[in-house]
Amino acid sequence: MLPLTPPSPATRAKMQAQGRRDTAPELALRRELHRRRKRFFVDRAPVSRLRRRADLVFPRLRVAVFVDGCFWHSCPTHGRIPRSNRDWWQAKLSRNAARDRETDRRLHEQGWSVVRIWEHQPVQQAADQVEAVLTAAERRRARPPIP
Repeated sequence: MLPLTPPSPATRAKMQAQGRRDTAPELALRRELHRRRKRFFVDRAPVSRLRRRADLVFPRLRVAVFVDGCFWHSCPTHGRIPRSNRDWWQAKLSRNAARDRETDRRLHEQGWSVVRIWEHQPVQQAADQVEAVLTAAERRRARPPIP
């Protein structure tokens, strides 16, 4: 549970105005994957019972891609906690990271592969990472069932 001191009204307004999709890193990754002839759904829940949306979804292969912002998802390299209202932000960002781990776990339990991309990753590297998971998923899908 978050401490009782929420952010200032100005900070709250900024948080509410924050876009949920179509960030610059996400758009760059989408362009690169599209250039590589990969087709996907955008901003979609991979599993209907899971109230979380992936940035890119490849439903046939059961692959969900999340492009995580360094601040909101506590990047170990670039994530930082604001100085003002530090306790509130610490709890908020910790909950975000815990929710990410829970999402990954629940998707894995339902047979999905999850790819997490940090916003600072070079787009070519991120696209290579997604393609590697897609290739592995295609191989798994092509194997005949074991009798």
